[in-house]
Parts: sequence; C-alpha cells; structure tokens
Amino acid sequence: MERERTAFLAAASSALLSSLNLGRCMDVTAQLAAENLADAALTIAPGRGNRLPVVTCLRGGAPAPSTVMVDPDGIPGLSEALRGFPPVPSRWIDPAAAPAWMVPEGFGPVGSVVITPLPGHGVPAGALVLLRKSESEAFSSEEEVFARLFAARAGAALSAARLYAEQTVISDVLMQELLPPVLHHISGVDYAGRYRPAADHERIGGDFYDVHPAAVDGEASLVSLGDVCGKGLEAAVLTGKIRNTLHALLPLADDHQRMLSLLNTALLSSHHTRFATMVLASAVRRENAVDLRLTSGGHPSPLIVRTDGTVEEADTHGTLIGALPTISATTATATLAPGEACVLYTDGITEAKGGPLGDAQFGEARLKRALARCAGMPAEGIAEHVHMLADQWLNGRSHDDIAVVVISAPRTHHLSAVDGHTRGRYTA
Repeated sequence: MERERTAFLAAASSALLSSLNLGRCMDVTAQLAAENLADAALTIAPGRGNRLPVVTCLRGGAPAPSTVMVDPDGIPGLSEALRGFPPVPSRWIDPAAAPAWMVPEGFGPVGSVVITPLPGHGVPAGALVLLRKSESEAFSSEEEVFARLFAARAGAALSAARLYAEQTVISDVLMQELLPPVLHHISGVDYAGRYRPAADHERIGGDFYDVHPAAVDGEASLVSLGDVCGKGLEAAVLTGKIRNTLHALLPLADDHQRMLSLLNTALLSSHHTRFATMVLASAVRRENAVDLRLTSGGHPSPLIVRTDGTVEEADTHGTLIGALPTISATTATATLAPGEACVLYTDGITEAKGGPLGDAQFGEARLKRALARCAGMPAEGIAEHVHMLADQWLNGRSHDDIAVVVISAPRTHHLSAVDGHTRGRYTA
C-alpha cells in the first residue's frame, strides 16, 4: 500500500506540474482525488467575496467547473481550509450538513466528508473536498493524512499556476503600452508602419515609432521613429521611457531640436547606460500636398519617394540621443505631392544580412532601388513591400529589430471610367 501511494503521489505531481493553466490544474486535482481518494472531489479556489470558483468531479466522470455564491463561514472546515488553517477532522463534520452545491447530482447520501487546505507558496491555494457515499467506508485517520500529502502537491501546483496567470496578466497589460501603435489616416495624411522584433518569440524590442495627432486642426502631427542600443526586454523598457517622455514634450512639437535636447537630458539623468538614435517628422496637409519637417538625431535620414520613381535623401543629420551632454541636429523641409511618400526606417533593414551567400547587407542602395519601384503606391503598400523584402533577404537568419514608417500624401484624384468595360483614368 505504501508503494502504491508513493507511486500515486509521484504520478500526481507529474500530472499537476505538466501545465501552468490554473483551470487545468483545478480539473486535474479534482479528477485525481475522485479516482484515487474518494467517490467525488471538489477543488475550491479562493474567491472574491462569496464567489467561489469550484471544480466538481465524480469518480469515472469528467471535471465540471462552476462558480457558487456561498458564505464559506457557514460550512464547517471550509473557511478554515481556504484561510490555510489546519484541517478539521472529518469526524467533526456532519455529512448530512453538506450543502446541495457541494454534493454532485446523482451522488446520493453522503457518508463522510474530508475538507483539507491546499497550501500554496506563502498564501493558501484553496481547499480540497472529498466525499464518500453512505455505503462506502468512512475516511480513516491514515487516509486523511494521505489526503493532506496529496493536497500539498496539488496546492503547490495551483499556487504556481495562479502566480503564472497573474504575471501573464501583468505582462500583457505592460506589453500593450510597449507595442507599436496601428497607424492610419490622420488629418488628411496617410501613415503606415511595420515592426519586427529581433527574436521571433518576442513581441517588443529596441525599435519604436509613434504618431501623435495634432491637438488643433490645421497643425502638424508629430511622427517619431527611433532605435535604442540593444534589443530585447531591457531595450524595450527604455523605448517605453522615451515614448512617454516624447508624449510629455508634445507642447514643444514645433521645435524638434528642443524636444531632442530635453530628451537627451532625460536619458543622461536616468540609470540607463544605453543611447538611442531618432528621427522626428512633423506632417501637415496643405491643400493637396503634405508639408514635412524632418530632424534626425544620429538616425538614418528619411527617404522621399517621388511619383516619377526618384528617391531623395532628406538633408538632416544630428548626434546620438543619450550619449553626450549636448546634442546638435539639423531640420530639413520637404513637400509631398499627391502619391508621394516619405519613408522612415531603422538600420535593422539596411544592416540585415542575407542574400545568396547569407553575409551581404541589404544596404541603403538596395533599399532605394526597392523604393523607386514603389512610386505612387499607398503608404500601406510601401510599408508592407519593404518589410517583405527585408524578410526575404534574411530568409530566417538572425537580425536586429526592424521598424519602418511611411508618410504619404493621398491622391486627390478620382477614377473615372472611360466606358463600362475598359480601365478608367485619373482626372482632377
């Protein structure tokens, strides 16, 4: 019997620890207990107020989750178990006093009840309720001790699953603030963006971009795209700080140099030792065109794609952000006619190594040739094309974070049909 019990506890530990899903752990706990310790078992998790999550399982049946509204203090042994106190001996619990929600449908009269705590890591993980029918033997003292041994293993697994679930929720909430936004049409200007972290299993990294709509109609929206030294979670934390700082500096959006200087001071005064490169772009619709002001802080200059396929490099340059006590930056201006676009990108694209031999960089020249073929394409099409080319060039190889933002002036023409069948033409 001791060998059988030891083997059961080992198998139970393996089954319970095979999943970090809290619901799955509750199901496995109830099912193992029903099949090996009692005629029916309930796993009860700590609830909020009087709402208790419960999983009920009959021997030979499937676990059934539910939520009950009940005051645990009204049930001898349950409130103590949920608080992590030592279990009340089963001989002190009147089986006839078991409430209806605790007895599975079709179970019949209850002969004996065991309620034992599920101890967790520092806090109680819940309670385990074991039921035997009136025709079955009552729980012996040895069986109650064995039930507590099983409950200790189940409680540890439930506690780990609950901790993992809580950390997952926290991570998801924080992750939403670090993920790049979905870009769209704002104040007569089209925006599109693509982002790919360095590791496929990660969702965030050291590259970032944002578009801040103008507070007043007719004023310029601010676009920021940057690259923090490094990659992974540590770099992503700093990108979050930079994005929050830029958001706080939006009242100074007309003065790019001032924004970058204040951001530089903020990074130097922090505990981070990383630096960043960045480009700021102010875009505003003027009749059919889009006026741009572009300022680079140690970042690759934006590329402007004209309708005839010409690709121009914006004449802006500057120093790194967060590396030197003072910085310098120059601002360039440009105007986008309908169908023209400005492409902001990080060096994860130009420095991507791949090609036939796997060791050639994608390079700025290849990027310009690719953009020349994108003349007249909408912002979404250009961003998707650049992202696809970089992916094909890498062909699954390791790479840095990749980010691209496209600002374009929408076409103001409409398509008029020549007749009902042939292709139309653009008219003003």
